[in-house]
Amino acid sequence: MKNIDIKILLVDDEPDILEIVGYNLKNEGYKVYTAKNGIEAVETAKNITPHLIILDIMMPEMDGIEACEKIRATKGLENVLITFFTARGEDYSQVAGFDVGADDYITKPIKPKLLVSKIKALLRRIKVIGETTASSEKVTIGKIVIDKEEYVVIKDGVKLSLPRKEFELFSLLASKPGKVFKRDDILDSVWGSEVVVGGRTIDVHIRKLREKIGDDYFKTVKGVGYKFVIDED
Repeated sequence: MKNIDIKILLVDDEPDILEIVGYNLKNEGYKVYTAKNGIEAVETAKNITPHLIILDIMMPEMDGIEACEKIRATKGLENVLITFFTARGEDYSQVAGFDVGADDYITKPIKPKLLVSKIKALLRRIKVIGETTASSEKVTIGKIVIDKEEYVVIKDGVKLSLPRKEFELFSLLASKPGKVFKRDDILDSVWGSEVVVGGRTIDVHIRKLREKIGDDYFKTVKGVGYKFVIDED
């Protein structure tokens, strides 16, 4: 996929950010759309279906957390890449962001070249995911079906649409039931070594998977990582 084909939605209430960041992304050949608050972000995302949304948290009218939640709940936007872009570096902000389905978290201020590098790393996931799902079929594990083409999990006949990172994490753990996946290996496989995420990122996503799929399927191995356990009932 060429850069000119990639649509990026940049959302921030600071005009300078929209101008400077937008300029650098356009110079890389990306098609850039902008919004100055969460309400505009949701509507624009519905209209253009972007490949990536760069979303500020602290905004008027509707903040980034609420906007992300609404975008994730919109049909057709469940798997759009979303990264928060904010000056707030507190751990609770990062957890809140991942909790509503964000894929990554970039903290301001950041040099334009580094930002572009991070964006490129995020967008490479689109290519990798496309190559993976193109040759994949439905995988049945116990009472659960993983449909990598539709990016959904089916449990007891009920289709569960998961955010991108939750789906990738679940697919990884379920690929080898009973195997303990170390935390570092999970981060490398799901988030990539080029992307820095908070230490609680995995825990947040596991908690969401437990809520949606079932607590008994996921076991914590203290000091090591997590494993997926097949329900034998």
